[in-house]
Amino acid sequence: MSNQERPRVLVIEDDRQLRLLYAQALAESGFDVVQAHNGFQAIEKARELPPHVIVTDLGLPGIDGYEVCRRLHINGFKHVPIVAITGRYLAVADIQRALKEGCRIVLIKPFDLDRLSAEIQRVIQE
Repeated sequence: MSNQERPRVLVIEDDRQLRLLYAQALAESGFDVVQAHNGFQAIEKARELPPHVIVTDLGLPGIDGYEVCRRLHINGFKHVPIVAITGRYLAVADIQRALKEGCRIVLIKPFDLDRLSAEIQRVIQE
């Protein structure tokens, strides 16, 4: 990534209002944001505009966030860090599953949008 290139973040969230909120906050933090409302669209968008980081809701309709992670990894995106978000309380087994599928961190909704930006910056620099 060049010094002038803004890191591209693919945000996958089925809740339109949340997706727009995340996209706006991340754009204001200096990221180039691509949005997807479900897992199938996310895979297409990742191929069209390869992201530097993926932020995905785990509770997506159709194919859930775990399956999105798995499919992205087997389709050439294993090097792309994934930040998982979820609105439900996760058991330890759920968090372990998210990490096994390639997520670097799991954020529980609601969370501070500054934290989301900070976590994305952190995984980019790892």
